[in-house]
Amino acid sequence: MSRMPVLTARELIAALKRLGFDHTRTNGSHWRFEHPDGRKTTVPVHKGRDLPRGLVHKIVTEDLRLSVEQFLESL
Repeated sequence: MSRMPVLTARELIAALKRLGFDHTRTNGSHWRFEHPDGRKTTVPVHKGRDLPRGLVHKIVTEDLRLSVEQFLESL
């Protein structure tokens, strides 16, 4: 199993867009993304800060329902 890389919010958002997710709304520093098949996720956007690996892993495996390897291919 591959290790989840440290990502910025901008890098994660770019990967989400490549996977077909659309930015649907913003609430403060939290951006909401939805996929046409119904999957949804929220990304905290804080300038100059990396997202914790655990949070990225949770978004990928639980919200996006992808394996780490599948997600790494989209980077």
